[in-house]
Formats: sequence, C-alpha cells, structure tokens
Amino acid sequence: MNKPNILWYCTDQQRFDTIRSLGNEHIRTPNLDRLVERGVAFTNAYSQAPICTPSRASFLTGQYPATTHVHRNGNDYFFAHGKLVTRIFADHGYDCGLVGKLHLARSEGQLERRTDDGYRFYQWSHHPQPDWPQGHAYADWLQKEKKVDPDELYAPLRGVPYGPGVPAEYHQTTWCTETAMRFISQKREGPWLLSVNPFDPHPPFDPPQEYLDRYNHEELPYPLFREEDVQRQRAFAKVDQQTMEAVDPYEAEKHAPPAWGVKSEKYAGSEPPRYYNPRKVKACYYASIELIDHEFGRLIDFLETTGELENTIVIFASDHGELLGDHGLIYKGCRFFESLVHVPLIISWAGGIRAGMKSNALVELIDLAPTLLEAAGLETPYTMQGKSLLSLLTGGSDPDTHKPYVISEYNDALRQPNGTHGSMYFDGRYKSILYHDVRVGELYDLETDPGEFENLWNDRDFASLKCELLTRHFNAMMLSSGAGVSRSASY
Repeated sequence: MNKPNILWYCTDQQRFDTIRSLGNEHIRTPNLDRLVERGVAFTNAYSQAPICTPSRASFLTGQYPATTHVHRNGNDYFFAHGKLVTRIFADHGYDCGLVGKLHLARSEGQLERRTDDGYRFYQWSHHPQPDWPQGHAYADWLQKEKKVDPDELYAPLRGVPYGPGVPAEYHQTTWCTETAMRFISQKREGPWLLSVNPFDPHPPFDPPQEYLDRYNHEELPYPLFREEDVQRQRAFAKVDQQTMEAVDPYEAEKHAPPAWGVKSEKYAGSEPPRYYNPRKVKACYYASIELIDHEFGRLIDFLETTGELENTIVIFASDHGELLGDHGLIYKGCRFFESLVHVPLIISWAGGIRAGMKSNALVELIDLAPTLLEAAGLETPYTMQGKSLLSLLTGGSDPDTHKPYVISEYNDALRQPNGTHGSMYFDGRYKSILYHDVRVGELYDLETDPGEFENLWNDRDFASLKCELLTRHFNAMMLSSGAGVSRSASY
C-alpha cells in the first residue's frame, strides 16, 4: 500500500464549540460537518498551551512544553530537544509544504527565522496585515496576481478590533487554499505532507462583509457570564492575560461605539478593546470560521477531483481557543477555561479509519505527531511524548478511552508585566489550575458546572479532593519532562 498523503489544516485561535454538527446551532460549517461524517471527531481534545508558539512547538514535536523549552511567543529562534515531525517525514521521502503561519520563532518586522523544518515548499504568511518585508507570500500574491496594493487594501482596517474586513477574493484564507492547491498539483514521485495554517479566526475579527452579512448579531447568545465574574477575576490581577480586567459583556455592549469598532493606535490583534459589543464580536468570529469552512471545503473537493482524497489523511484542528467574552475576558493569556484550551479536532482517512464516529476520549494535540508517523509506517522517536491515536481511529481500541488526563501550561508567554507561570490538570471531570507564582488557584467540577463558574478552590467541603488532585497535578507536570539523551550504559 502507498504511504498516505497528509493534509494538516490548523486554524489559529478557534474554540472547540464552533462546529455545527458538534452542537453549535448558531454557526454554519457544512464542510466541517461533512468531515465529521467521513472521519472521527474528538470532543475532548486539548492544547498543551493556550498561546500560539508553545502550542505549535508541542504538536509539531509531539512533546510537552516542559520538554521543548518553547514557552513564549516572540522567541529569538526555535529551540527544541527533538525534530519537528515534518522534518522526520521529509527524511523519509515525503515532499513537505507549508502555507501560512509557522510561528515557531520571532517574526516581528522580519521574516520568521526558520529552523530545520523539512518544508521544501515554504509559502509563509504570519498574519495578513502587510507590515512585512519582501518575501511575505500573501502580500506578494495580492500584488503580483490580484494586482492589489496590500497597504491600500488594509489601510482602513488598521487598529480596528472587529468589523468587516477585506473581500473574500483577497482574503488570506482564500490565498491559503489557492496556494495549497498549487502544492498538491505539483508533480512528484512520492507522498506529500502539507501544513495549511491560516491566520483566522485570530483577532482582529475582520471577516469579509459578505460572510458577516450572514449573521444577525442580535440573534446570537451572549458569552458565558455571571455578575460575580467581574469580582472573581480581580483575584487574578497578577496573572497575565490580554484582558487584564474582566468586563461585564452587557455593560461593555452599552458602552461600545455604535460602529463595528473604533480604531486603536495599537495592533488590534493583541490589544483587546476595553468596550465592545460581544455579540458583534461573535458574529465576526463565526463569519471568519464560515469562510474557513468554505475554503477548507474547496480544498477537500480539489483532493477528491484529483483522486488524492482516498489516500490522504486529513486533520482539522486549532492551536488553542478564544475566550470571546466568557467570564468577562476576551482574546487569550494565562487562563485555562474550556473556551481557551479545549480545541476542535477531526481526523479523516477514506478507507483507513472509522467514519462518522464521535470520540469522547481525552486527547492532546501532541498525540497527532506519533499518530501520523504510525499511520505512515514510520518509527516514532523515543523523545516523543504523545500517544498515537491510530488504534482508536481504526477500531482497535475503545473510542472513548485514550488518556487518563490532559495537561496544559503557560510560562511567561506574552510581553506582559507579571511573567506568569500556570498549569492545568484535567481528568475529564475535575480541573485543577495552579498559578505557580501567585497565591490563587482554581478547581472546577465540569460535570456539575460545565461553564466553570463555581471555583471550589477554597471550599472546605472539597479540601480532601483538592489535595488528591494537586498530588495528581504535580505528578503529571513532573512526568511531562522529556526523556533527555538516550541511555546506552547498562548501569
């Protein structure tokens, strides 16, 4: 049998609850729904960090952040104790390509410093705003093929946190699709692996007008919120978060400008607005995802038309989620609410794995690299810490059992004053969260409190359970340290 091709589609900052067939009746995702029908949808997949670079470093190496030592966005260069899985595939005859983000190292005011990533085809675009030097592939596409000046196209959007963006025909997500098709169409003798990493639905939330028009923001639900959230979040004032002070979304809506957004002097993708209309933000977010769904569908149709789909493993996932106003917070940071660490994950392989199955098993993004290696018949390096999903995918194991717990961590990841360190342990019911340099913590029972409103950390009735969970939490974090250099001595 031929080795499978691999299409690895990873969005940026997409929550787990943004797929219609998996429970969200307010969003339209017909192509992702189709992928769910064709493959396995994981309803309990978790990111190893609620921030881009640490998460991407982990799922591309199959290692926890404690092992990769990649903790921050904006690292001067990529440093890890293991090969990227794409490099391993390239070493074994795969033709590897990248379209969109890589985000393993610094990319401010310059092209990203590449590591030994294994990508022969490298069409890099960290984000769509045209503030990059020569070689930003998306900007080059706009100029050379669409005959559009990127600066003029994006000038009206600078500093706007949410609202209508560039037309779909000029959108970075559209560019991702067209560029991916070119890679797939290239002549080659062996199999291929393609990473497609669009910037959306990462803020600023600026979908094409034609997609935004499909959503009436007044018909969308408000974020998860209770009045006590504002006071509760004040205890976390020394914990880094892009929204440093929780805001009542109902009050934020009253104070929000009537227009879709107001301009800020700062980059709207990292500086959240003080006041915003939460349902307009959600409309923009959902519209961006619907565009992603459309373009992803075009790519799947292209694979089918060219006869490639039958022997292609398709992964759809995201690096982490988005708070989207939940608990009075927006964007991301050192928090471990479900909306931020719980991510979508769907895997399809026609004829190779089960179809139409929803798995409730606890899984982690670091499980993807060993899964792909095993599916391709390649050896998994001993340095990888993820656990292959292949047996579950093919019917060889219980579809609802994979790991006893999942973990996630944050280590001084953003340019913020406190340099916070935090970690999460979740066993499928109870979630414990430690902030290792601040005397606050969180404990939730997601069976009785799926919205994570009731922090049981200081509840004496849960003192014994808290002690047990903290022991498990400590053990899990210690075990996330890597194996290090291989042992050859007999003593």
